[in-house]
Amino acid sequence: MNKSSTSYPLNSHFDSIYVSYYPRMIRFAREYVPVEADAENIVQDIFVMLWEKREVLEIKVSLAPWLFTLVKNRCLDFLRHEMAGKEFAKEYEAKRIALEQLDYAFSSDEELEEILAAAINSLPERCREIFIKSRVEGKKYKEIAAELEISINTVENQMSIALKKLRIRLKDYLPLLIFFLNTK
Repeated sequence: MNKSSTSYPLNSHFDSIYVSYYPRMIRFAREYVPVEADAENIVQDIFVMLWEKREVLEIKVSLAPWLFTLVKNRCLDFLRHEMAGKEFAKEYEAKRIALEQLDYAFSSDEELEEILAAAINSLPERCREIFIKSRVEGKKYKEIAAELEISINTVENQMSIALKKLRIRLKDYLPLLIFFLNTK
């Protein structure tokens, strides 16, 4: 069955959905809502709504984008409400604008992972090799240096270059990457 057409009956999957997505939803909300307690309230409200409708609600689209959209819309509502008369008005306005512009046409975690893979593959060969050994394989800089017979300083410099290039290339996707890939 195609992931985008998978059906998620909430009644039987609520616990696993909560455990899997709650931390990611909190991290995403915190990117736009500066007060941690407000971000937590937004996500908790979503789960209360899901719990209350668990008997009748059946999700017939990819779960992650659907939950992401719920968090995004609740954050937008919150920021619009908070903008009136608050001392954080400029910060809230900037975050509201960023969220309104954040509207990707993706249907699965796999699409986002493809975007990430393309960005990594765009790195220069040596830079990409070092980045993969560090971030994907989990090797320490010292191990990478020994394996590739280069200095630790070279590894550090190449990682700095890789992170800078990825940050630029993925700047429009960073909130999504935080949401989707942080707990994988």
